Amino acid sequence: MSDEVTYDAADAVEVTTGHPREAEMPAPSGAPVDGLGCHSGSEMEKAARMAGNSEMLDKFAADYPQGPHDKPQSMCPAFGSLRVGLRMRRTATVLSGSACCVYGLTFVSHFYGARRSVGYVPFNSETLVTGKLFEDIRESVHDLADPEKYDAIVVTNLCVPTASGVPLRLLPREIDGVRIVGIDVPGFGIPTHAEAKDVLAGAMLKYAREEVEAGPVASPAAGKSDRPTVALLGEMFPADPMMIGAMLAPMGLAAGPVVPCREWRELYSALDSSVVAAIHPFYTASVREFQAAGRPVVGSAPVGVDGTAAWLKGIGEAHGCTADQIAAAQNAFLPAIKSALEGAKIDGTITLSGYEGSELLVARLMIESGANVPYVGTACPKTPWNADDCAWLEAKGVKVKFRASLEDDCAAMEAVQPDLAIGTTPVVQKAKELGIPGLYFTNLISARPLMGPAGAGSLAQVVNAAIGNKDRMAHMKAFFEGVGSGDTAGVWEGAPNVRPDFRAQNAKKIERQRKAAAAADMI
Repeated sequence: MSDEVTYDAADAVEVTTGHPREAEMPAPSGAPVDGLGCHSGSEMEKAARMAGNSEMLDKFAADYPQGPHDKPQSMCPAFGSLRVGLRMRRTATVLSGSACCVYGLTFVSHFYGARRSVGYVPFNSETLVTGKLFEDIRESVHDLADPEKYDAIVVTNLCVPTASGVPLRLLPREIDGVRIVGIDVPGFGIPTHAEAKDVLAGAMLKYAREEVEAGPVASPAAGKSDRPTVALLGEMFPADPMMIGAMLAPMGLAAGPVVPCREWRELYSALDSSVVAAIHPFYTASVREFQAAGRPVVGSAPVGVDGTAAWLKGIGEAHGCTADQIAAAQNAFLPAIKSALEGAKIDGTITLSGYEGSELLVARLMIESGANVPYVGTACPKTPWNADDCAWLEAKGVKVKFRASLEDDCAAMEAVQPDLAIGTTPVVQKAKELGIPGLYFTNLISARPLMGPAGAGSLAQVVNAAIGNKDRMAHMKAFFEGVGSGDTAGVWEGAPNVRPDFRAQNAKKIERQRKAAAAADMI
């Protein structure tokens, strides 16, 4: 993972309280929920609705429909929105949530290369239920709002403040020219951290769109393109936007900003684009803002021969290009992509799953490289912008599972017994326990170019090398056979003292609790 650039002195700015109060704010109406978290599922949602957040949760449910679970199976969703803010120039980030959650989010963000401090407004039960927490947040953003350092301050409510109804919508819209963007990213309302990126990206696009509608805005720091641009929706490998730009050139188009953006002015450029390419299909709130700005949105991406041909045609038609211009773009790149695929064959059966949103694109590329991919699971939902990818895969006999759970992915891998399992960390762990080679999707697959000729040959080397490890995995499994698992895992002087009577008693207790909870829900 490459290091990120330090754009500002965010680490030197303390998030403190003490700013004079402007007015008395109403206290949250929800019941105290200190000590609960996203693991609390429906209980946290009930508290949030009691606190007046029903409209927000209904919107989340429409934008990000839940899967088989009422809580995330990946890392905390707020990690996604936190990363978006930390990657933007001249943007400060403040979290409001339980200390343990803030610690974990801050740790993992710095683990992945962030070089910014993360502001934190602490609370206790008293400040939470009396409304003092909101006042502390407001005072903190007043202290932070330095136009010499920041274009925007992002304030994020985590689970407990959201469930308690801390009203970030009542924060000032701007302070001394610094924009204040308040968002709620509860684990009980946002299914994946990938979709949480859309929460912040959509909120920023909305703010920027309203600025544009109100009057002239600042020009992009890099200047305005002399050709109509295509905004690219979704985080991508750095080489992909450049390759997309080359493929668009024969149609008289250029690659526009990648959303989520790296600086505020890029939001204006993105909204000014002629067409929006929903490379990652789950940015529902962002798409809504682009559509409000009158911009057409095209799904899928230029991956493989079929995908590139269809995508260039869709983009060209959306912009109003002639058939000759579209054909020129296709003829300039399709032969090179076909040649790259033929020179980088993948021979083997692969199950593929992940939570990045690009799983269907990767599967298309692997199939055109010669791989047999019977199963694709994605934690993201089915949307209009991945419908073409789904149809293409299903026509090839692939089982596509949207909102796939860990259980779905593991069951498919165990049933297929592939030559390689690509997935999340627990899927890869399970595969290796079975002697099946595995690759972590996020770090080893999605961190590679996928678009155009460069993407066509990018996966074969790492995939074929992993498949080639099958004999070594079988040897390791045989070597450790009988070491122990479950009750006998670890190092023992003798056999463990297993008490099936205790287990039976505990199972009965759990069943009674389950029945009591079901009866309570029926009342």
